[in-house]
Amino acid sequence: MAHTDDEGDERLAAEGEVAVARLAIDSGDLGHAADHLSDAILAAPQLPELHEALAELCAAVGGPAAARDLFPLDGEVYLGTVVCRAHVEAAAGDWDTAVGLLASAIQHEPARPWAHTAWLAREDLPALVDPDAVAQAVARAAGALPDPLPAELADTVRPFERFVRVVTDRHPEHPLLLAMASGLTRRFGATARAVELAERAHRLAPGHLPSVMLGNALRADGRPEEALTVWEAELARVAPDEGNSSSYLAVDVAELYGTLGRPAEGLPWLERVLATEPDHPKAAPALHGLRHAVDGDAVHLLALADHHRDHPDHEYAQDLLERLSHREPWLGMVSGATEATVNVLHQVLGSDGTDRDTEIDCTASAVEPPSSVLALRLALPRSTVTYRSVGEPDPRLPLTEPTTRIWSWDGTDPRPAVAAPAPSTAALVRATAEIVWPTVPAAYDHAVRLAGLPLDELLGVLVHPPLPREDDLGRALLAHQPELWVRAVQAFACLGIAHHRTDQPWEGSERRRVLRDLLLGPEDWVVEAAGFALVAIGWTHPDARADIAGLLRQRLHHSARASRSRVVTILRSYCALVLVAPWTEPDDRETARHLLDEADARDAQDAGEAQDAEGAEGAEGAQDARHDAEPEEPSDEPAPAAPEPPRQPRRPGLIRRLFGRS
Repeated sequence: MAHTDDEGDERLAAEGEVAVARLAIDSGDLGHAADHLSDAILAAPQLPELHEALAELCAAVGGPAAARDLFPLDGEVYLGTVVCRAHVEAAAGDWDTAVGLLASAIQHEPARPWAHTAWLAREDLPALVDPDAVAQAVARAAGALPDPLPAELADTVRPFERFVRVVTDRHPEHPLLLAMASGLTRRFGATARAVELAERAHRLAPGHLPSVMLGNALRADGRPEEALTVWEAELARVAPDEGNSSSYLAVDVAELYGTLGRPAEGLPWLERVLATEPDHPKAAPALHGLRHAVDGDAVHLLALADHHRDHPDHEYAQDLLERLSHREPWLGMVSGATEATVNVLHQVLGSDGTDRDTEIDCTASAVEPPSSVLALRLALPRSTVTYRSVGEPDPRLPLTEPTTRIWSWDGTDPRPAVAAPAPSTAALVRATAEIVWPTVPAAYDHAVRLAGLPLDELLGVLVHPPLPREDDLGRALLAHQPELWVRAVQAFACLGIAHHRTDQPWEGSERRRVLRDLLLGPEDWVVEAAGFALVAIGWTHPDARADIAGLLRQRLHHSARASRSRVVTILRSYCALVLVAPWTEPDDRETARHLLDEADARDAQDAGEAQDAEGAEGAEGAQDARHDAEPEEPSDEPAPAAPEPPRQPRRPGLIRRLFGRS
């Protein structure tokens, strides 16, 4: 393994602990010495001086057997104590206990090289251990390991796996050891051998554990149908009241049907479990997950969130919600943008020689959301935007007369109507905003750190966004997709507003008034940010859902009407937002789906026409003759011609390519 600065620091710390331990041994304070060696072994498990000092401690106390008392395992046990005790037991010749304690260390901290120890590699050790004890040790260690193991963990655990492999070869008729070894082997990617071991265990002792392990091995080896056959046969064999283990296997069967693209076939298994165990910690969350796989409706994701709120100990609901929300617009990430100004910005940022001093004069055929100008100027501060016309209905006008205004207009030129926030406010929002989040409730909870900021300050952030953080992601956003950062800042500023004066009842509260004004204000990205904050309140506060549904409805119907006479660049993203608020009226959700289907059909048609016209394979996006933008005379070199905007936002796939996630 590579030697890092952190490892060097840990080695120095361990050497210091060993030095103090040796002083304590010399003075006869053996308990004190044991404590320091326990600290040292956590920092540098392979340090030779440490193991020399441990041998000296054993000799000072009268031998390894007597040294056991210096590393007690009763009560609250320290991990360093466990590892030292493992080495003491090995020195005393109690190999079964030594292996078991080493497995416990792997279970609790698998990233440390506990298994890289000379005694575990002894050629005679497999003949000295009881296969029952080794099977128990494997169960302890492997159960905590991810499947499959990432490379760095595989390196740390590999000596333990080699030892288990040799012991298993010596005891080819031991079903428990074979079954447990199958699970460990599977995690190292040796799925064919895992199947072989599990099949042998199953033949020797056909029962629940071998069946579970065989199904897991078959599934990992790319044979899921065979895994289903094994598991269903086992569930048919066991009595209905045989215990909790069979219900967990039924959940696995149901979810395997989901993995195979047949989620409806898995639903009856979960319904049977819940009929007898209504509080089963995995069955109800899995049922919501499979129902989502059947129809894709966010109502099932909301049910997962509600389930976890009612059963906070059912962590599987949270895990499943995170998995199903991952990189989904509004559920797990900010939605993309479609404005012509943004498309021009992407082209200029993709050109050689572009930097923050590059200046472009961008002209668009019709007024766009003013926040798109914020994104342009965030990356290219010297640039300007000119709009040639204003569509009808006028996107600059709010839907209702608001008491909160963040934009003013000088003709077609947007201006912030509120002052910039204090530097401390900007810094806190900058540190809080994210383009991705685990779940909607997690985003809401994360924004609580903004709860103490004044409303005026949060409103100022919406139109005066700070630069991205100075880390790899922040630099990538500024260089490639600054609009995502602007949208993230606005989303989290609105979530901060959602936390304002939560002591006030929702109806009549300041937070409701301000978010309503923003939602029904001029057509802008802030509309979506306010909508997301309202949706997040609905996810976390069921009593507010009916009111929020009415607010979302007003904006949806206005946008739908406006889209019949002009381009509404936020329409697709807003419709996606409505669909992640499944408590809205069925007619409203159907309207949102219909608008999205229309947009998809237009995109497919326009993309085909654009590809035919340009003769370019894989042409990206669709052109819209009614709504174009182009840069004019940049200060240093001509910017490339700008494509006209697609009606749909850039897909999450672009973000995955930029930031290495899939």
